[in-house]
Amino acid sequence: MSGRLKQILQIAATYIGTVVGAGFATGREIVEFFTIYGSAGFVGIFISGFLFIVIGTKLMLMARRIGASSFDDMNRYLFGTAASRVVNILMLIMLFGVTGVMLSGSGALFYEQLQLPFQAGVISTLLITFLVMKKGINGILWTNSLIVPVMILFSFVLSFSMFESSGGRQLFVEQDFIGHWKWIVSPFTYAAFNLTLAQAVLVPLSREAADESIIKWGGFVGGLGLTFILLNSQYVLYSVPRVLSYEIPIAEIVGGLGIVVHYIFVFVIYGEIFSTLIGNLFGLAGSLNKQIRLSNNAILILLLVGSYMLSQVGYAQLLHFLYPVFGMIALVFLVVISAKKLNR
Repeated sequence: MSGRLKQILQIAATYIGTVVGAGFATGREIVEFFTIYGSAGFVGIFISGFLFIVIGTKLMLMARRIGASSFDDMNRYLFGTAASRVVNILMLIMLFGVTGVMLSGSGALFYEQLQLPFQAGVISTLLITFLVMKKGINGILWTNSLIVPVMILFSFVLSFSMFESSGGRQLFVEQDFIGHWKWIVSPFTYAAFNLTLAQAVLVPLSREAADESIIKWGGFVGGLGLTFILLNSQYVLYSVPRVLSYEIPIAEIVGGLGIVVHYIFVFVIYGEIFSTLIGNLFGLAGSLNKQIRLSNNAILILLLVGSYMLSQVGYAQLLHFLYPVFGMIALVFLVVISAKKLNR
């Protein structure tokens, strides 16, 4: 494999791994944003996919051209010095909150799916995270290069399993499109929220490419990969509407496909939890590095200890309060970066 192709695939894989999370793997996130709107959800995914390709690529190109090294720099450029302070504080809170939830999710996965102690999942994840984070951006690139192909394979397996059991549901139902308008707004909210948080990795990632054409191809392939995985998951969930009321709808489908698929499913969920976890921590560490006079290791250890404490408490209520607020900020971010001219 040539050096250029390797860089393109690494950027694409890291983009995919940063955007997807535990909610994506379990199917709950896809249900909430797309599947509840029936066949209109497929069109919604194409809208989100277009935004992931265009805005995600523009974000990385813009970050490279202004020399941004973290989301702090990017937000200062987009919103100005005063407003960016508020946006950055919100991002720090959300990144830290989601990090605690992801860590807690790893413990729950060990307990519920592998019948192992909750603490075993949390502590082992902390140790692996520390080792990967010590390698910086290269550790994140390597991890996503391993995890993302397995996610795509799993997506294929699920789709093929649905061909005979879909019950022949129509992929276009006119009433789904004219019954309400929320299906049009939902893909913009989904893309905005994920792209805003993905800044934590996409901004520093832009500095790793040898030239801008690698960023353009990496953004295109990454956005296309996200669209493909989303469409596959939507097709699976749309084909089996009885599972939509479950907390982990994909698990209900996987349960009937045998033990091998079940363990692939567990690995995929863990991989998506882990990829989100290290992406968030990388963004947090990069931001705090500029504000606190401590070594990289000291900041990382403080973040890991804080995340561990948070994972023990649970964070559902605070996140429930912050998500709507952050969703509005995310839509503002999407509008601002769409309108901002990409200077040479």
